[in-house]
Amino acid sequence: MSLDVRESVPLAPLTTLGVGGPARFFAEAADDAAVVEAFRFAEARGVPLFVLGGGSNLLVADRGVDALVLRVRVRGVELAGGAEAAGDDGRGPRVLVRAGAGEGWDDLVARAVAEGWAGVECLSGIPGDVGATPIQNVGAYGQEVAETIAEVRAIDRATGAAVVLAGADCGFGYRDSRFKRAWRGRYVITAVTFALRPGGAATVRYPELQRALAAPPGGAPPPLAEVRRAVIALRRGKSMVLDPADENGRSAGSFFMNPTLEAGAAAGVLARIEAAGVLAAGEAIPRYPAGEGRVKLSAAWLIERAGFAKGTRHGAAGISTRHTLALVNRGGATAAELLELARRVRRGVLDRFGVALTPEPDLVGFAPGDVDDLVGDAHAAG
Repeated sequence: MSLDVRESVPLAPLTTLGVGGPARFFAEAADDAAVVEAFRFAEARGVPLFVLGGGSNLLVADRGVDALVLRVRVRGVELAGGAEAAGDDGRGPRVLVRAGAGEGWDDLVARAVAEGWAGVECLSGIPGDVGATPIQNVGAYGQEVAETIAEVRAIDRATGAAVVLAGADCGFGYRDSRFKRAWRGRYVITAVTFALRPGGAATVRYPELQRALAAPPGGAPPPLAEVRRAVIALRRGKSMVLDPADENGRSAGSFFMNPTLEAGAAAGVLARIEAAGVLAAGEAIPRYPAGEGRVKLSAAWLIERAGFAKGTRHGAAGISTRHTLALVNRGGATAAELLELARRVRRGVLDRFGVALTPEPDLVGFAPGDVDDLVGDAHAAG
């Protein structure tokens, strides 16, 4: 048997939040055959299969997960084709880079920057594994993986067959993809191929990053390595990189997604904010175009203006002292404490401004009724 299945394996040490109970069953899969064997194991025992990546976008219930928790450890980074294979997107030739789902995401970004492959430099410092990036359509500082994903290799749970899914078919949106919706639970990702630009220019379109680099809009972009350093510095300043010495280091990153609203609904919310008396003299409400006439608001700004300051605590859980969007484990926190803090924040923003925030991490092992008031239309896994 190539799959080594263990029982009652603690999951807290495998997550960046460091909370949660054990997995009923746990295994690691280094290749396609082991993934298929995991399907069979879960089916034979009548338990769900939950795929664990780097544990960076996850909140595990205190009771644990009654499932086979599978960590996909498929490794390897290789050039899958030259510039001719990837084509030209109007900004120069591209090279195809295939990475196993178990590769560390930031390790891949560091490699790309060192090789001079542009396209993911603004995604530096994000924890987790490569295989999770298409699911969430990971993005930061003006880039999303949707811009560079050429294809996703996966195993179809229904058939056990390996499939190749074109990036264009993955239905990418803001922190969203078909893997979170129509394809949820159907595929286990084993590798992702990115179309990067050798010798290409860095992407510097996010205002905060432009300021950090002193890069004027429309000016010559700085080197990839300089952009990477600036992004990591910005993330570190918000405790958004893994650092055991950081008091805010035990988090799942951003706990809520920035809300995107139809233009009419956004106008109503903006009017409500102005009427609430929370704006300083001359202060503008941060908002950004989100495509198709939609408007994106800043969840962190809404949370602060709803009265939740950096450093707010609930038991051993708290809001980061550096960034209101991150909920943190101060040491010994439980999933229940984190959920209750998240509820307080969500209720506060909804009551004050009429905006329902959506949690970004997967909530795993909870009964649906435990988190219905938090996730709304979102999904509680496990």
